[in-house]
Amino acid sequence: MHKILCLNKISPVGTKRFGESYTFSPEMENPEGILVRSASMHDMELGENLLAIARAGAGVNNIPVDKCLEKGIVVFNTPGANANAVKELVLASLFLTSRKIGPAMDWVKTLKGQGDQVEKLVEKGKSAFAGPEIQGKTLGVVGLGAIGILVANAATQLGMEVYGYDPFLSVEHAWHLSSAVHRSLTLEELYAHADYITLHLPFTKENKGMVNADTIAKMKDGVRILNFARGGLVDSAALLEALASGKVSAYATDFPDDSLIGAEGVVAIPHLGASTPESEDNCACMAVDQIKDYLENGNILNSVNMPSISMAREPGTQRICLIHENVPNTIAMFAAACAQEGLNIENMQSKSRGEYAYTILDVTGEVSPAAVEALQALEPIVKVRVIQ
Repeated sequence: MHKILCLNKISPVGTKRFGESYTFSPEMENPEGILVRSASMHDMELGENLLAIARAGAGVNNIPVDKCLEKGIVVFNTPGANANAVKELVLASLFLTSRKIGPAMDWVKTLKGQGDQVEKLVEKGKSAFAGPEIQGKTLGVVGLGAIGILVANAATQLGMEVYGYDPFLSVEHAWHLSSAVHRSLTLEELYAHADYITLHLPFTKENKGMVNADTIAKMKDGVRILNFARGGLVDSAALLEALASGKVSAYATDFPDDSLIGAEGVVAIPHLGASTPESEDNCACMAVDQIKDYLENGNILNSVNMPSISMAREPGTQRICLIHENVPNTIAMFAAACAQEGLNIENMQSKSRGEYAYTILDVTGEVSPAAVEALQALEPIVKVRVIQ
């Protein structure tokens, strides 16, 4: 029986996919897998039995990814599962930042009790909330993953000129990108063209505060910025100064901090990007399927700390899964150790990602505790797992 710890409420549409060989709850001890949405895991003790963590969402800044890698724990996320939900909120925010809809609605509420004067007051005061149409304007999309592509394609259909920047654009994603989207080779090129800029990239040490005083200075006067990726991508102090000076006309974010709340020109949204029932269901299903495939077959898809690898099971074999350092001669070491223990390798795959790698061996012969110990004793090995 596989034991799964659920750190947050996970959609039952997803958890029902576990089947009878799994047990899951928010109080599970010594789990093999963890399902998580927003709960912080940085101070959690990661047990020896823990093999995998699946984040029902895209961002993994609530998970100690590097620590997991050192302990041989695979971390999954669910890219694209909430893409449509985020895309729709980004499109709504294009209008919210352009037409001053939020402040206008707040102002209308102040007219309550004015009786027959409301119509005249509306006509007199509406000019304060005038704003431009988005048709014919230029949108710069930074990051062309699942969400960025949907936003870029939708914006072209709304009549916008769209520039996209992503030096790591995958072939798979490129197939889905509209031919109407212009490719920007540098961020500076995108900044120079864009009336609106929307961020859709993961938060890393390298891009922390990438929207700052220096980069804002390279943007067009009156630019509108949308951040539905991660709050740390934007330097809030620099952004507020740019709003005060008029360099930036508006800022919409799904990640408000105290300094942004109530500031003029800021559309602060309480992290609603993926808050739709469809998105939660999609994320849960994807997370459950990935953690199941890893626990049952050793296959990896959409991991943030290990390479993607999938291999069909060879009939009549046992499967050995090895997480190890990415150093020369490891395959020869594994083959020699298997031969020493009387195991024959019928099929194998091995892929690397940075300093670590993952190898699957389908073997015939009895994988004894001694064989496992022999493999675990090899210097590059982080974790050995046998799947019957």
